[in-house]
Amino acid sequence: MTAQDLDTLAAPGAAVRTPRRRGLLRNRHVVGYLFLSPWIVGFLCLTLGPILASLYLSMTSYDLFNAPQWLGLENYRKLFFDDERYLQSLSVTFRYVAMSVPLKLAFALGVAMLLNRGLAGLGFYRSIYYLPSLLGGSVAIAIMWRQIFSYDGVINRILEQFGIFGPSWISNPDYSLYTLVTLAVWQFGSPMVIFLAGLKQIPQDLYDAAAIDGAGPLHKFFFVTLPMLTPIIFFNFVMQLIGAFQAFTPSYIISNGTGGPADSTLFYTLYLYEQGFTNFRMGYASAIAWILVGIIASATAISFLSAKYWVHYGDED
Repeated sequence: MTAQDLDTLAAPGAAVRTPRRRGLLRNRHVVGYLFLSPWIVGFLCLTLGPILASLYLSMTSYDLFNAPQWLGLENYRKLFFDDERYLQSLSVTFRYVAMSVPLKLAFALGVAMLLNRGLAGLGFYRSIYYLPSLLGGSVAIAIMWRQIFSYDGVINRILEQFGIFGPSWISNPDYSLYTLVTLAVWQFGSPMVIFLAGLKQIPQDLYDAAAIDGAGPLHKFFFVTLPMLTPIIFFNFVMQLIGAFQAFTPSYIISNGTGGPADSTLFYTLYLYEQGFTNFRMGYASAIAWILVGIIASATAISFLSAKYWVHYGDED
């Protein structure tokens, strides 16, 4: 018997694991796995299985009606070297993400700061501003947006009152993408609510100390509010970044599934849908999907790597 065993026996209340006790612990583990089994079976059959199947299909030629034919990396080569529309969808999606995500976050933070002033009926305003986020991804809202920005839509009718005759915003390749960016910014409710919760957690003592030092509103915003909100900004940024890369419904509805004039609103996911469910090129569409996984994973990883340079947590030195 070692010295460690003697210390264990000498410790007050030391538990001795008898065979009966070990059996009870084993039974508890079995019960736990039984409760988890519906999720485990669902994950293996409905999530992991299709993921692995799509990875295999991305290296085949498959049209849903005939057996897959192995191609290796040929689908990936075609995407980057032979498919101009795929490269156009990449360009459109990256421009959409680069414009919509910062604008949405800035707008959400601005509204959250206004609501944080202690307005009467704060719950009502918060619900009203959050409503577009609940409806923004629906088909009905996309149809409404298409009507608003059409040639005889609400926007042009308002402009006519000032003697300005606007174009058909969704039919003009110079403006069509900006209408989708505007729709994305309009759905600022979700990050706004999170920003509002973060603003309420900033201690008032910090603002009082800054005021004693002679700081004005701008100095308080840049040297107190923003540093304290960086974890919230980072969270909202990552979530909105992932959502922007996966945007589909606005482009599909507003462009009638065609990608708009001159493919100006051909989102990545819309091109994936077109290849898979219109042209029945499921193998090709699977390759497109896996590249999107890589893009989102890379963008998220870069965000996390850069976070150590600008995200400040309260428990840091």
